[in-house]
Amino acid sequence: MNADNTGNEICSDEAFEVSHSKKIMVSYAFGNFLWEFIEGVIVILVFFFYEAELGLSSTLTALGFIIFAVWNGLNDPILGYLTDRPNRLTRRWGRRFPWMMITFVPWLICFFLIFNPPNVNPNESPWILFGWLVTTTCVFDSFFSIWYVSYGSLFPDKFRERSERLMASGITVYVGFFGIVLGFLMPPTIITYGQISSYMVMALICVIISIIAMIILIPGIKEDKTMVKKYLAKCEEKEEKDKIFESFKQALKQKNFVVFIIFYLLYQSLTIMMTSSFLYFVRYVLKTEAYIATFIMAMFLIGGLAALPFWLKYTNKTKDYRKTIVIASVIMICFAIPLTFITDLTLVMITMILFGIGVGGVWIMLAPINGDIIDESVTLFEKRREGLYGGFRYFFGRIAMVIQAVIFAVIHISTGFVEGGGTQTSLAILGIQLHTGIIPAMLMAIGTLIFWKFYDITPDKAVRIKERLKEIGL
Repeated sequence: MNADNTGNEICSDEAFEVSHSKKIMVSYAFGNFLWEFIEGVIVILVFFFYEAELGLSSTLTALGFIIFAVWNGLNDPILGYLTDRPNRLTRRWGRRFPWMMITFVPWLICFFLIFNPPNVNPNESPWILFGWLVTTTCVFDSFFSIWYVSYGSLFPDKFRERSERLMASGITVYVGFFGIVLGFLMPPTIITYGQISSYMVMALICVIISIIAMIILIPGIKEDKTMVKKYLAKCEEKEEKDKIFESFKQALKQKNFVVFIIFYLLYQSLTIMMTSSFLYFVRYVLKTEAYIATFIMAMFLIGGLAALPFWLKYTNKTKDYRKTIVIASVIMICFAIPLTFITDLTLVMITMILFGIGVGGVWIMLAPINGDIIDESVTLFEKRREGLYGGFRYFFGRIAMVIQAVIFAVIHISTGFVEGGGTQTSLAILGIQLHTGIIPAMLMAIGTLIFWKFYDITPDKAVRIKERLKEIGL
């Protein structure tokens, strides 16, 4: 029997599977565009903005990020659990759609406020800046978590067959790449070192782009009326309540899910640490203007985009998601390490193209692997908890920001990085090179090894899981 996290049975069975048009897949994919776009801006700019531009100390900046991530850790799984439950809007609008529409404007407002801090001296009033950082990021994250957990939870429920998931994932990654391009490449072309107002202009442009993307997204996140009605009918059949902590315990008993979130944590640690390092790398290692970061990040996006057809063809042939993501991860590791030692711009760009080939493979596999894990969980517990599982996943994605913040703070303090300084010592520059290349590569290597060793959903097992889902009518 399948249930939501209140113990109510969920209507999503094989009889209601549908093949969605590519137009709907493209529309749905704009949610990934939106997430990658906003997340990219947050990752590459916020730490740099508060430490290197506003002059807030490395310690307080890192502490602000830690509080932000801990808050995220508390709210993500809980919000995922709550959004799994039916409410008075579910009958008309579906289970996920209302949450996304309600939270969209608040998180955009909070995003804008992050880059509009009070005009105070960081030495005389550091706690005001610190308080602004913590408050705006935590409130932003609360609304954004509900939005993205709801968005991500739609994927395994909306796209049921592995072939449809792979196609939808490919389209989602392609569209998401344009979000990454804008999120990583646009800000450096707008901001100017030392001009705080340029960051405010950048944030406003991001808000406008996000509104346009959300309008395009709406058709893709609307839920099928027949499935909603069936879901509600099943909800009314069962009165047993599923306790939240019991739901947490069951999710963490699923080995493949735990292995996946460990891998996801360390993969996110690599990407967040590297992308957060680029503005430091450009300003202090290459000693050039911010817009050069645009070209560096464009290289790995070009590599990833060019490699997507290969990864899709290879995975369609092997049907082995595990093998694809491990190979792609090894490529990422191999080409992240040299960034610690290379200081020539041309060599950096070539390395980033090769690094991007691996990134493309990992990106395209995340959603299908997550879908397989959700399917396995249904066969184990006979309950569909996409929101809860998504909450855990996004929580660990945020914990990666803690890892980044702590490593940055430790390295910057120990190497004598000067907050707000236009130049740095050779030791501080070495620290920047370390957290650009070899340190994130080591974290990714640990995650890849764990995933390769313990993740066991093979193509044959995935077929057995699908057969079991049909047997139990889920």
